[in-house]
Amino acid sequence: MFNQKDINQILQRGSSVQGVEEQIDHFKKGFPWMRIVGPATPERGIRVLTDAEADDAIRYYEEADIAGKCKFVPASGAASRMFKDIFAGLAALEKGEELPADAPGSRLAAQIGKFAFYSDALFGGQSVKDVLKRVLTDEGLGYGSKPKGVIKFHRYEDGEVRTAIAEHLVEAATYMRNADGTCNLVVTISPEHKTLFEEALAEVQPVFEARYGVKYNVTFTYQDKATDTIAVDAENLPFRTDDDALLFRPAGHGALIYNLDKVDAELVSIKNIDNVAHEKLLGTTARFKKVLMGEALKVRDRIFGYLRRLEAEPTAPLCDEIESFLDKELCVRLPKAGSEAERVEMLRAKLNRPVRVCGMVRNEGEPGGGPYIIAGKDGATSLQILESVQINKKDDAAMEAMSHATHFNPVDLVCCLKDYKGGKFNLLEHVDPEAGFISSKSFQGRELKALELPGLWNGAMSDWNTLFVEVPLDTFNPVKVVLDLLRPAHQA
Repeated sequence: MFNQKDINQILQRGSSVQGVEEQIDHFKKGFPWMRIVGPATPERGIRVLTDAEADDAIRYYEEADIAGKCKFVPASGAASRMFKDIFAGLAALEKGEELPADAPGSRLAAQIGKFAFYSDALFGGQSVKDVLKRVLTDEGLGYGSKPKGVIKFHRYEDGEVRTAIAEHLVEAATYMRNADGTCNLVVTISPEHKTLFEEALAEVQPVFEARYGVKYNVTFTYQDKATDTIAVDAENLPFRTDDDALLFRPAGHGALIYNLDKVDAELVSIKNIDNVAHEKLLGTTARFKKVLMGEALKVRDRIFGYLRRLEAEPTAPLCDEIESFLDKELCVRLPKAGSEAERVEMLRAKLNRPVRVCGMVRNEGEPGGGPYIIAGKDGATSLQILESVQINKKDDAAMEAMSHATHFNPVDLVCCLKDYKGGKFNLLEHVDPEAGFISSKSFQGRELKALELPGLWNGAMSDWNTLFVEVPLDTFNPVKVVLDLLRPAHQA
């Protein structure tokens, strides 16, 4: 299948021929469908806290002795998708076509003054075509090729303007401050965007450090090229470029599990770069992020207690108590063990895993992975976040479960990465390699099939101890398209 030139290309990327052959095998065989037991709902699978319970979780977090906290921000994507409709509008105008008044490009131009990146000097008195040009191209802001993190999202009454990455700094100072006054952020970016991010940080970091009394430690990390996956054609043969080279593509956010695995912190908060709101909503955002962190620490500490007791004296009543906890709190039901020794070992294995608590919001039509209870290959059930492509549309039971789902995951996670002895989990050992999926893409006008690695909060964390907690919809304010910035959450 591969010639010597191909093999050299594979090895130079840090991949292996065997690994690429396994990827091609996934294209041929596909991925198994998840065995859905039912949707996770407030009746079973999603905790809905009272105000008193939320306050208790916050106290638990604020009083905890935590050996290092970190905010992990996936931010490697360019904003090209954010401006896709605007590019289409500009292309139409350049062909001499007219844009309807309700077209995204027309709406952007008509309301340009409401965007944080507006200035009279750049946009005053311009035609629709020129406004779009000055937003997208180097004739103006050049936003069509810049990363989301450096785009100006919010304007404040005093004239201050903040980018997405600036808002993450403000959030970090509010709820991720360490005891020594530091705030640690790990931001995943593309190498070509490093200078832009450095410039954006240089503008605000010293200002915010003085304003909030913190010291920011910002680390940039890059998606390893070795995690890119090969593309194939319709016959599942390696896709080749015009110069007969193999085509490799970034394998989705699932590749970031390698970056997360390198984070040396006890408690990590994960939130996408575009999911930030105007500071008027910061109180709600910070409150429920602290709630999630408190709940994560509570369930982690309970698990640690059980592991220590199992190590000291594994009795049948203790095993009964642990099984009840796993079932009631984490929706984990285990198959029957063959002996008491097997039962103890099964419980120890289920407990001694990384912990994650995922915020869940009521489903009101926004995009996002859904929370489900599934049955794994070992016969045990667990809580999982599934994307729609992972659900078999021809399975009536699966579609029934999907129709009764009440919540979705806004990528608002808190993770505990160390075990009960203080050691760091190897996160790569807890990935389900069978939880990837295949998508249709194109390259230079030619159709191809792409392989997505198990998503960061999907299959890459499928073997974690998971708790779902309801959070308000106000905590979820993504900017998927530029017109989202006109929503109330992003306006002063």
